[in-house]
Amino acid sequence: MRAQLLELCAALALAASAVASGVWIIAAKHESRQLFAELQELEREQDRLQIDWGRLQIEESMRAANARIETIARERLDLAEPSETQVKIVVEPGP
Repeated sequence: MRAQLLELCAALALAASAVASGVWIIAAKHESRQLFAELQELEREQDRLQIDWGRLQIEESMRAANARIETIARERLDLAEPSETQVKIVVEPGP
C-alpha cells in the first residue's frame, strides 16, 4: 500500500512538473513573439528615421550650397542685393 502511495505521489509530481514546464514553454514562446513584433516595429521606425535623416542631410547641403553661393557672390564678385529703387516690376499687359 505504501509503495502504491509513493508511486502515485511520484506520478502526480511528474504530471505537475510536465504541466508546469508546458505552461512555461507557452509563456516563453508568447513573450518571444511579442518581443519579435516589437523588434520589427522598431526596425520600421529606424528605417523611417534613416529616410528622414537622409532628407535632412540633403536639405542641409542645399542650404549650405545656397549660402556658399551668396558668400562667393558678395565677396569675390562684389555683388549685393538690389535696393528697392533698383528693382522694377514688369507686369504683362492684359488682352
